[in-house]
Amino acid sequence: MSTTLISKARAIAGPSRSVSGARTRTRTRTALPARRGLASVVSESSAGRTAPPPPPSPPPAPRSPRAEGDIGSVFASLSGETEQPFPERFLDLKRSIIGDADNQARLRHSWTTLTERLAQLAPEIERKQQACIPQTTYEAFIENPSKELIEDIKSCGTVIVRNAVSEEEALQWLEETRAYLALNPQVKGFPADDKQVFEIYWSKAQLAARAHPRSLAVQRALLTLFSAPPTAPVSLLTPLTYADRLRIRNPGDAKFALGPHSDGGSIERWEDPNYRKVYERILQGKWEDFDAWQIEHRAVANQDMYHGAGSCGVFRAFQGWTSMSHTGPNEGTLRVFPYLREMTAYLMLRPLFREKRFRAELDHESYLAADNWELDTESTRFANSALGRCQEYNDETHPHLELSRTMVSIPQVRPGDQAWWHGDMIHAVEANHRGKGPSAVMYIPSVPLTPLNADYVRDQREMFLAARPPPDFPGGVGESSFKGTGRAEDIEGLAGRNAMGLEPFEITGDLTEGERSARQQANKVLGF
Repeated sequence: MSTTLISKARAIAGPSRSVSGARTRTRTRTALPARRGLASVVSESSAGRTAPPPPPSPPPAPRSPRAEGDIGSVFASLSGETEQPFPERFLDLKRSIIGDADNQARLRHSWTTLTERLAQLAPEIERKQQACIPQTTYEAFIENPSKELIEDIKSCGTVIVRNAVSEEEALQWLEETRAYLALNPQVKGFPADDKQVFEIYWSKAQLAARAHPRSLAVQRALLTLFSAPPTAPVSLLTPLTYADRLRIRNPGDAKFALGPHSDGGSIERWEDPNYRKVYERILQGKWEDFDAWQIEHRAVANQDMYHGAGSCGVFRAFQGWTSMSHTGPNEGTLRVFPYLREMTAYLMLRPLFREKRFRAELDHESYLAADNWELDTESTRFANSALGRCQEYNDETHPHLELSRTMVSIPQVRPGDQAWWHGDMIHAVEANHRGKGPSAVMYIPSVPLTPLNADYVRDQREMFLAARPPPDFPGGVGESSFKGTGRAEDIEGLAGRNAMGLEPFEITGDLTEGERSARQQANKVLGF
């Protein structure tokens, strides 16, 4: 994280807000504009400048409202959906990625070194458990993050930020959420017979949590872990709001058993040229050189090519949640695979290889041995990938990860703590909640300003003003007839209103070429 970016993030973090203290508005609200189309990404290069960034993938087709449902309709691991065969064109895609004889030789060598590395990591992860996960405080992360902390976060891909907001505020959000649910018993949720993951997005508590200045400061600090060329149309100091659900998981629950998965698309990682470019070093057989923290190609990738129930229309640099309860291991909490580079390399290489002899024919170690696997140039299969879903994993489809041993529950959290994980991370929810109290969280990610992300925020804003579900989520009337739903005037602070597309982004003289371009294009997309 550069000193300049840390200073900027600290300068705009703002003070913590009191639960009970009155907050005054000193800014005149900007009238909301009419909808406009997505501006094309244009970046001119000239002598002495960095090469221009890649052109964006074609923007998603106009978003149509999705069918009504709940989170159970989004994930195959909750809906019972099985892996489906891909069309023949995916064989051509696979062969083009595998490439010529030289690349094939590099891939084989890379597969050997990667699977050996994964075999070394499994017992280490199993032994260390929660010690694998970096932890910090809000003050340390915002004001003076150590080099060791940054390196640990980049290696693990996950971090716990303590006291991001006060315990008092987080507990009040839980109380307000329960009151909102009680006012609106018709709310949809999963499971239907004991609702715990709720299809609500616009409660006043959620709006307050997303716009909280300390939460936005954490998001900025997380974004500055990434790097981008100065001409790339992205702002790492301008987080956007991506409205998501919340959960209040009850003790004893075993139905919300969300299995290991990565969000941000599935087959898109290989099929979309810009998305594939993110993982170029891995696909060239050089996984050790892969840098998960370069944002250039991610910012213009199309992560939502099929607009399915489980697809995502924005690039989330980090996914995250804010805790509203005391929750720890075995209490229905988050689980992760705590080595980002290794798991990403395996994700991308696994579809390119197939077993020579089946699992039933060999002992476990011999089955996983590199010499039992060969390049697959004959099938359309991309292991457990899907169209319009996230990427899911299990011990059958991704055996070298040994997920039954290597998925680690995060440490104990208190109300106001936040958990964050890189957008590529394999994560899951513990199958059973054996605790005594609720496991309650609000899902709030860290989303950078890019033209494509601004396009989504524009559409999301329309749904917010109508109190209907955001574009990425099951549709229907949503909260349009609910009592006590949050409104635009409930979102406090300029940064929070910027993040929701309610105010234009300021264009100042100290912006990089890319950041200025991102803000100008976003303002145009949003109609300002």
